[in-house]
Amino acid sequence: MERLWTKSFILMTVGTLFLFNAFYMLYPTLPLFIKQLGGNEAQVGLSMGVFMLTSVLVRPIVGGLLDRYGRRVFIVAGLLLFVAAMYLYNWVGAIVTLMGLRVLHGLSWAVSSTAINTAVTDMIPAARRGEGMGWFSTSMTLAMAFGPMVGIWIIQDFSYSVLFYLAVMLSVAALVLTFGAKMPFRPQSGKQKIELFEKSILPISASVFLMFFAYGGITTFIPLFADSIRVNSGVFFLAFAGTLALSRPVSGKLADRYGEVAVIVPALVITILALLSLSLSSGLVGVLISAILYGIGFGSAQPALQSATIRLSHPERKGIANASLATANDLGIGLGAIILGWVSQYTSYSFLFVVSAVSVTLSILVFVYLVRHSLKRNHTTEIDRTM
Repeated sequence: MERLWTKSFILMTVGTLFLFNAFYMLYPTLPLFIKQLGGNEAQVGLSMGVFMLTSVLVRPIVGGLLDRYGRRVFIVAGLLLFVAAMYLYNWVGAIVTLMGLRVLHGLSWAVSSTAINTAVTDMIPAARRGEGMGWFSTSMTLAMAFGPMVGIWIIQDFSYSVLFYLAVMLSVAALVLTFGAKMPFRPQSGKQKIELFEKSILPISASVFLMFFAYGGITTFIPLFADSIRVNSGVFFLAFAGTLALSRPVSGKLADRYGEVAVIVPALVITILALLSLSLSSGLVGVLISAILYGIGFGSAQPALQSATIRLSHPERKGIANASLATANDLGIGLGAIILGWVSQYTSYSFLFVVSAVSVTLSILVFVYLVRHSLKRNHTTEIDRTM
């Protein structure tokens, strides 16, 4: 069996852990920061949405460039810009200024995360793709656990300025670590034009978009919902991320053995149950149950969907395939934050979570009817080749 745990894979995974910690420290704290600036729920959703929609516009271009020019230059440039954006949060004093900075931050996130994800998929042996993506995704999972908790702790005991400076230091650490990794890259043959989207994964991108539409509402409004029922939102993120950390490596191995379909469909069903449970929650117990279910469902589905994307795409087009999938992620989160922000402002948080459950239901339908058969054929073909 080909080696997975190379020095470069470890450096990229740990670097991603630092980067995502910086990113997730802002998730529960930025909505509160916006409230402090005088913003409302709609502006909270807009600020999160602007960030992601900027990524949507940038990622397709970055994906095509990655396949032509390699990964490293975009990782370095994206992380340098990410460091600058984190530093500039210290100077925000108005909602308008914040929106402009969110555009810059979204640009840096699109470049750095797309390049890092693509570089990692280059390093993972094809036979261990599900397992590798599961372990790599665990670095993001740990960040989901520690980032929000550290962020909340800092603003409670120190200040937003300390929060932003710590995010700068973590981002610099990510830059140093990823710079030390070797990145295998085989450029596209010939002088093909740069594509902006991988058409072969359009159906799976639609399913991912609908799943992340719900995720946008969860990550944006859990802090405000938890505050409204007097529960520390860090508890949700800790339980959610801890369950993710346990489920992802296991689900990755199951996807390698039985195919992604066997993991994705049950995982999305569990995600729906988590959202419906959250809509009925009124205290700590309900929030914890929802977080655990959501961690199992979302945590198992997300790396399996990324593995399926790589399986269905051409080997020379992994950059644009990763960018296309990430575009669906960002578009889902961005539109989810904006639209569900309006929903929560004019209805309730409970109805917001019901709408999110409907979105994941549609994700299952798209996957089952438009993606499942292609994946099963591909998985069977790969098994036959190895026999």
